[in-house]
Amino acid sequence: MKPSISLALFTALFITACTEPEPPPRRQRSASYPIAPETQYPPVQQPFEQATPPPPPDYGMQTPPPETTAPAAEVKPTRGDIPYGIPVPSKPGFVTSPYAPDQGYVDVRGFPPGTEVRDPYSNKIFLVP
Repeated sequence: MKPSISLALFTALFITACTEPEPPPRRQRSASYPIAPETQYPPVQQPFEQATPPPPPDYGMQTPPPETTAPAAEVKPTRGDIPYGIPVPSKPGFVTSPYAPDQGYVDVRGFPPGTEVRDPYSNKIFLVP
């Protein structure tokens, strides 16, 4: 019996040693700044109106009405502004682009002279010679 009493005592000591002690209760911190009264916080949100602004005060000066300008029309280049392709001497129907002369030839076979063609290298327009 003596070993069973010592075994029970050892088990009780082991169980009490394995439990974690409870942490001390945390203290709540108080704010170091004064709290605003409820009448000031939160601010009252004003309604949003999309009304025209009031006219400026008249100080006895007359101002002319604002001039309205028409929107600028899209400027399309005239035929005199568009360059012609450069014909390749030994290859009829092929031209060199005036925008990218070192890139290669552009095939314009089937296009009549004076037709606007888009350059595949620079994406700009030129005329067929």
